[in-house]
Amino acid sequence: MRKGIPVRGGTISNRAVSWLQNFYPQIRLSLRITSAGLLAYGLCRLFGLSQTYQAVLTAVVVMQGSVGASMKAVLDRFFGSLSGALWAVVVLFVFRQMYSLHTIVVLAIALLPVALLSAFKPAYRAAPATAIILLLIPASIDGTLAPAALRMFGVGLGSAAALIIAMLVFPTRVHGTFAEAAGRALTEMSALFTILITAISKPVESQTIQNLHDNIRRSLNEAESVADEVSREQVALLATGPDPQPMCRTLRRIRNDLAMIGRVTSERFPEWIREGLSGPSESAGSAVAEFLAECGKAISQRRSSPSFENCERNLKQLESAITKLRWIDRARELSDEDVGRLFGFVFTLEQLNRNLKDLVNRIAEMTAVRE
Repeated sequence: MRKGIPVRGGTISNRAVSWLQNFYPQIRLSLRITSAGLLAYGLCRLFGLSQTYQAVLTAVVVMQGSVGASMKAVLDRFFGSLSGALWAVVVLFVFRQMYSLHTIVVLAIALLPVALLSAFKPAYRAAPATAIILLLIPASIDGTLAPAALRMFGVGLGSAAALIIAMLVFPTRVHGTFAEAAGRALTEMSALFTILITAISKPVESQTIQNLHDNIRRSLNEAESVADEVSREQVALLATGPDPQPMCRTLRRIRNDLAMIGRVTSERFPEWIREGLSGPSESAGSAVAEFLAECGKAISQRRSSPSFENCERNLKQLESAITKLRWIDRARELSDEDVGRLFGFVFTLEQLNRNLKDLVNRIAEMTAVRE
């Protein structure tokens, strides 16, 4: 049985399968968008709607990669269009006599409020477009309500088509996407903690630290954005499982702990302190980095968290080593700034210890209910 035509780098069939696997999310979304547009057009014909562009355009625009994201886009589009349509109707009624002589003035009166609304509330960005369409349709001044009603009917049909396709054609829940983003953030935190602890005994490159902070920030922002989509699916009874928001808060706290440690270790301690902390910091750095990396894998693969015992023991040993250094005679030679950094270091490690324990509980919640 032929498996494909041989070409450099493999057969055509193998390369096609590989391409489909690599770009499956993009292909899936394109098929969903196409299906939503076609369904919206069919619904327009079914209901006898002469102007089909509103419904088809709405279905294409609001279709997203997941059910939760599509729901948000539908609500934003619908309420944005509704607010723009209602305001346009009010303006046309109030300024009916002025419209034919000073159209540009009426247009400015209609646009400014909804433009401000969309600037402060991006969810209403469809409002200005709706107001413009209704104001510039020639029939609007004679039949103000009809164009507004037709537009809202079209938006409603397009929204319905998008939601139907979102739930029936390659339906994608966002729990998996959230787990991937959260797991990626923890993996990057693992690398960052190793570097920050290393800075106690030897210099590190600041640009590397900044790059890791940027990567963590992006991963956390993605996780929080997806968590909002998960919450919307749960409210609509389209998904079950634990609330992802507590995990987001825990990840933010751990990230803040790492930022505090970075501020403590950004300037080098005196040599005798570095020597005293070299062994405990190396052990704690290895244990915490390994724990964070394993937690990242556990979240991504939806399995139980690793044991926290070794990590906790090494963190306690590092805290104890710092505390002992603060009370030896040579500590009197330290500047007030160095003393404050040592106190801050112990406090941050205690906070990190508590937040890592909380992380174990959050992972247990996430893995308790599988999709």
